[in-house]
Formats: sequence, structure tokens, C-alpha cells
Amino acid sequence: MEQVEMNKTLNSVLNRSAVMLLILALGVSGILKAQKLPLPPRANDAISGSTFKNQIDTLSVEDRENQIYQEILNGNIPTFLRDLVPISFSKTIKDSAYVVTYFVLPDYLAVGSDTDYFLMPMTPILAQKIAKAIGFTLPTKQMVDQIWSNASVKLPPSPIPPSAQMTTIPVMWEHNTRLKGQRKETLKQAPMGDLVAGHKKDVIISNKIYEKSSKPVVIYGWHYQNGTPIQPVYAGHGETYADYSHGIRLVQDSVLINNKVHLITEVLQDTQKSSLFSDEGVIEKPFYPVDKIE
Repeated sequence: MEQVEMNKTLNSVLNRSAVMLLILALGVSGILKAQKLPLPPRANDAISGSTFKNQIDTLSVEDRENQIYQEILNGNIPTFLRDLVPISFSKTIKDSAYVVTYFVLPDYLAVGSDTDYFLMPMTPILAQKIAKAIGFTLPTKQMVDQIWSNASVKLPPSPIPPSAQMTTIPVMWEHNTRLKGQRKETLKQAPMGDLVAGHKKDVIISNKIYEKSSKPVVIYGWHYQNGTPIQPVYAGHGETYADYSHGIRLVQDSVLINNKVHLITEVLQDTQKSSLFSDEGVIEKPFYPVDKIE
């Protein structure tokens, strides 16, 4: 895609995000309006997940992620990802009561169609770039636990033995195929578009991103059926790392708190309210390094 065309696409997406925020602000008078992922409709000639897998199989990480970015911002995602799922809870902090509703993807970010999709591992830099473009954020550890608890479908983890190949497209696709098989078995219980969790480690927002000069990817989750995560919060891989087990669960930055619109990224920087979304206190920089994504 030419740079001019990419800029037009990005501007269109940002405009959609602004409209979405306005709709949210107008839709809270007792009835919560459905929220949607602000991406263009999937084109009739958009490629499938398996075709995309073949296209990126031998690319460098940088070239691969450029292709992922283009496909997603052009709207090549499954329909079942487009309707966001609300997560609601109440909490009292220092005698102040809060009723909160935030909105999340029903599954991890994918490229392709409803029947042929690729749940797409990616670096935190690309995940942040996509989130920033559409007015979304990544979840915190606390939010990942909450999403799992609220999921209609809790898939058991399906690990692949560690190897040097776990960061490659063939292994990512092998895991994708496993997960599609697991999800198929639950369709009578919960159709595509229902909230599903447990099948990936989440790339999360955490203070650990900025603890060292080298910025890592911070991962967490992959919950067993009893709610215990395989992966505790871990920051041992670099920011250009992604393997088959990683998933990107985008969260709409606009959130309802006591029927008023706030931004999760701003609440995370608030001394009192940060505990609504964080169990590690204030997160002063609730994002991966923006100098890498400009």
C-alpha cells in the first residue's frame, strides 16, 4: 500500500474512533449501546487466514508485521470480532463507590474470515500501534483475570513443547489450528462472538515495561480451568519477541465509570482510581514505547 493510502486509512479509522466515543457518551441514559470495533468492513476480495499465513511464512518479523498492520486496519478481520463484549463490575475505594463497564474483543485479534482466520501473535510494538490507531488499549493483569472470569467459554491451554521454532509462522499456525478445533466443540454452548478466554497468554500493560532501559514484552495468563494462570507476569523477552502462545486482546480505551465516559489509560495514572483496573498501583505509562510506533 502506498504511504498516502495508508495515511488516508489511518485518518478514516481515527475519525471512526471519535464517532464511537461520541456514541458511547450519548448512549448511557439507562441503556448501554453496543460497541463495535472501529475498522472498515471486510472487503469481498480480502484474503483468508490460511492465504495470509502462506504470504507471511518466510518474511522477516518487520515485513510480517507491516503486512499484519495493513490487513487489520483495512478491515480484514472476522465478523465475530467486531461486536465488543461489555465487562461490568462494582468496587468501593476509600468510601467511594464505582460502577464500571469496559468493552473488550470477544477473542484475540485475528486476520481472515469467520471460517478461515489466523489468531495473530505479534510484538507489543505492533499491538500498541494498532491499539493507538483505533482508540484502544491493551489489558492489565487484573483485567485479564476479570475477562477470563466473565468468559462464556473457558478453553483449556494447549501448549506446544518449547523450541527454537515457537516464534515461526508454521508453529503459530499449528496452534491456531488446535484452537479452532477446541472452539468448534463449544459452538453449541456459545456461538462465535461470545467471550472466550484461556487459550492464549495476553500481552499486557504493566509498570514492568519501563523498569529497565531495554523495553520488554510483558505477558500473563493462559489460565487453567481452575483459574490458575500458567504464565505469571513475565518480562523476560524483548519488545520484538512474539511466539505462538501470545494473543492480543484489544480493550476499548473509552470506559463507563458511574455513567460517565473516561479513558482507561488516564484512570490507570490516577492515584485513587487506578485500582479499578490495576493490581500494581498507578501505571504512569500505560502503553508500549510510542517512539517505536510513530
